[in-house]
Amino acid sequence: MSTVLVAEDDLAIRDLLTFLLDTSGYQVLACADGGSALDAARREHPDLAILDVSMPGINGIEVCRALRGAADTEQMPVLMLTSHGQWLDVSTGFDAGADDYLVKPFEPSELMARIATLLEQSGAD
Repeated sequence: MSTVLVAEDDLAIRDLLTFLLDTSGYQVLACADGGSALDAARREHPDLAILDVSMPGINGIEVCRALRGAADTEQMPVLMLTSHGQWLDVSTGFDAGADDYLVKPFEPSELMARIATLLEQSGAD
């Protein structure tokens, strides 16, 4: 069973993501902010991270950069999930090291397909 870290400050979206992942057979580590997400990633070594860009404290871009900068998390697939969909936002996400970028509102089936693909490519699933 793969473990997915979800960092999302919006409770309703975090609950939706947790539900989708849980019912699809994934173990979920849900965090409300970037600092908690970094702590969980370093402690639990999840197979994939889903990061919202706009979070209090440490934002998703900074979390992604920190994950890429640490030897134990540098290979972890990262999917940015955010309402920021302008080309510059997307470019910034990829420049920070994100493997994929999905704009809210999202289609749950597309999100799950992207997660499965990222995990397969990383050899985790």
